[in-house]
Amino acid sequence: MTVLPNKNSEQSKKDQVEEMFNNISPKYDLLNHMLSANIDRLWRKKAINLLKQWQPKLILDVATGTADFAIAASVIKGAQIVGIDISEGMLEVGRRKVEKKNLAEIIKLIKADSENLPFENHKFDAAIVGFGVRNFETLKTGLSEIKRVLKPGGVFYILEFSKPVKSPYKQFYQFYFTRILPFIGRIVSKDSTAYTYLPESVNEFPDGEKFLAILAEVGFIENKCFSQTLGIASIYEAHKSLI
Repeated sequence: MTVLPNKNSEQSKKDQVEEMFNNISPKYDLLNHMLSANIDRLWRKKAINLLKQWQPKLILDVATGTADFAIAASVIKGAQIVGIDISEGMLEVGRRKVEKKNLAEIIKLIKADSENLPFENHKFDAAIVGFGVRNFETLKTGLSEIKRVLKPGGVFYILEFSKPVKSPYKQFYQFYFTRILPFIGRIVSKDSTAYTYLPESVNEFPDGEKFLAILAEVGFIENKCFSQTLGIASIYEAHKSLI
């Protein structure tokens, strides 16, 4: 089953996702940090701390959005970061943030499709995706493209929402994610679909062991999952083989 932002639209998922993020881009950062109580910043920091050990020089941030993950990665000494996204609205917000933080010489943001990356094979030392793989139209295609542009031995970190399995966190999470979050998101963003699509796409996403299996199927090796904050999110680590 493919979860769509607008079930009544005849547009492809990719086109719907692009339109949705263009619509909510002015309020995206406000809602993102408010609805997660800023815990999302901690998750990104933890992912980047894991990435640091590999000392990557060229990093690809897929589905960069407003560049929060790219900005977090800028603390890695000597690293250059290329962020791509299909939403020009989100990228414009990201470019303003990059300029404000004087990071324009380190971070470059371009409009591109995660499932058809405009880069040669074996270009990047590392790749990161923050809350973006759920939005791929075809998950395995997007993951395969990322693997293609990674150098042999390259590392890949994915930060994504997951579903708590223990009570009472599971019940509280479901109530907040399906009732409170869509209500607040709809009022603040003025978008009637985006914050309904979010919990639906999270519930449908194959998290945990299922996602590790998909990474292996695509050809990544040494795949690991680090659960965050009672299972609300997960950081995945994957590697491209040297051969």
